[in-house]
Amino acid sequence: MTLEQLRIFIAVAEREHLTRAAEALRLTPSAVSSAIRALEDRYGTTLFNRIGRRIETTDAGRIFLEEARATLARAQAAELALAELGGLKRGSLRIHASQTIASYWLPPFLAQFHAAYPAVAVRLTVGNTQSVARATVEGSADIGFVEGEVDEPALMIQSVAEDHLVAVVSALHPWADGHPLVLGDITQADWIMREEGSGTRSVFESAIRSQGLDPMTLRIALELPSNEAVLSAVQSGDYAAVLSELAAAPHLETGRLVKANLTLPRRRFLLLSHKERYRTKAFHSLVGMLPGADPL
Repeated sequence: MTLEQLRIFIAVAEREHLTRAAEALRLTPSAVSSAIRALEDRYGTTLFNRIGRRIETTDAGRIFLEEARATLARAQAAELALAELGGLKRGSLRIHASQTIASYWLPPFLAQFHAAYPAVAVRLTVGNTQSVARATVEGSADIGFVEGEVDEPALMIQSVAEDHLVAVVSALHPWADGHPLVLGDITQADWIMREEGSGTRSVFESAIRSQGLDPMTLRIALELPSNEAVLSAVQSGDYAAVLSELAAAPHLETGRLVKANLTLPRRRFLLLSHKERYRTKAFHSLVGMLPGADPL
């Protein structure tokens, strides 16, 4: 079994689609299919069911996927450790970050890092708190940044910045006049929310839960997968939403949205790294550029 076969298997299993996996790997579909068939034939195990023009991962394939990811992550860590002997003259840094951080807070630091180390490839993947934490645990991310709290024993977690949540409405919404809001007001509004697993949503729900209000009582009109989609939807009707002030600021400045008078907590931006994996020089260099981070 080769690392290339593992890489191909992981790509197919994650997508359950040969052609899409081939495109992501920049290989031909026939090469991908041959690699999978060679694995199955060599070990006498069916990794995928072929159902018409679709494929789906078998139970054996799902079990093997965890081992394949771990093995490939260890191999990549070893490769990075050797590459760094050249003093950051080559290498890569795989970063996963939740949306607000990836869109508004992190980019200036990535630009600063690239200026200092132009030969190090920075790969940024955007997700939500749950997906970023999972990627950092599994090893597909060298470093993670999230907005929501994470409870994962395998990860080292530290606060690197603070963010303020705000409630926003359209200029025609009854809350636009700035009168102070109470818990009863919250339950009477129609909300546009980020998806389950979003750090923004989890912090908001924790805040109202601490005040004795069950988040399940909120009237949720829509769940949307991005800050931009939420902001656009709020402008179009009689809705409210809670977002990072970083995300809402351009809309507030132009008057497209108005900040409602709802007291919300500050939240932490958190840096995630695996406790047992090798931390590269590129990792330490980026962390050293973050004003709120402690050296790891």
